[in-house]
Amino acid sequence: MSFSSSVLAQDKMQTNQIKLKQPPYLKAGDTVAIVAPSGVLNNRTTEVERAIALLKSWNLNVVVGKHVFKSDNHFAGTDSERCEDFQNALDNPKIKAIWCARGGYGTVRILDKLDYSKFKEQPKWLIGYSDITALHNQVHNEGFETIHAIMCTSLTDKESELEQSIATMKIAIFGEALNYTLKGSKYNKTGNVTAPLVGGNLTMLHTMLGSETSIDTSGKILFIEEIGEYKYHIDRMLQSLKRAGYFSNCKGVIVGDMTKIRKNTTPWGTSIEQLILDALAEYDFPIAFNMPAGHENDNRAMILGRTVELKVSESKTELSFK
Repeated sequence: MSFSSSVLAQDKMQTNQIKLKQPPYLKAGDTVAIVAPSGVLNNRTTEVERAIALLKSWNLNVVVGKHVFKSDNHFAGTDSERCEDFQNALDNPKIKAIWCARGGYGTVRILDKLDYSKFKEQPKWLIGYSDITALHNQVHNEGFETIHAIMCTSLTDKESELEQSIATMKIAIFGEALNYTLKGSKYNKTGNVTAPLVGGNLTMLHTMLGSETSIDTSGKILFIEEIGEYKYHIDRMLQSLKRAGYFSNCKGVIVGDMTKIRKNTTPWGTSIEQLILDALAEYDFPIAFNMPAGHENDNRAMILGRTVELKVSESKTELSFK
């Protein structure tokens, strides 16, 4: 290795070891902004109203972006309108958290239009999942923790199925202890590791490859979840990430929900769990299945960027946020 490449590698390693900054936890009287940076919210006013009522029940104030219910074909308003709402939330010092109304598709179209200058001076929590993974990645690279959790449109009338999703989001934003004991899996690849947690939706992680928004997983635990893909699509994304070095210095993988996997005319031949194990067979880090996070009603909150202790055995997995 040459001197210059050695220095670059050292700088990169030092960057990876920098502890991310934690936005202030929320307290009674704080204000949360609801914005829609992605898909259109047609016929979703009831869910947003439930979200407002939920936040108010926690003694929080709520402001809703003026363009949230706009429609521009697929999107919740034009790129400029969605960007305006998100930028206002980033810049407003009175707002302590930004809760995304829904995912879908569209966040990537506004990523390069956002200015994080004022956010860095007075950081706040970003909350969401799915397409919001693009923003999680971006904010991670800006040096701040975020919260992977339910969105406003998650608040359907299936209240009993949402209890843990709601409870853990509240725990995360108010700064209570966040720990999980997951049911075991015969597919679990055992081991113990302590490292920062990153990740989100697999398609979005794959989409970010080659851009400034791609996250460096070196020395970190990667969480992945997915919805509506063929098994061969999932394998293809994992192979692409692997070829890009995504797993070379990764410390562990947590697999969330793989929802509504589509059936191809040519059967894949193995379970989704075995597919993941086969794709990552050359690595010796622990792999934990059965994390209830992703596109199901039981979508537990996780603090991305936070150091976690991961203990994986066949009988159970323990995940503790430091």
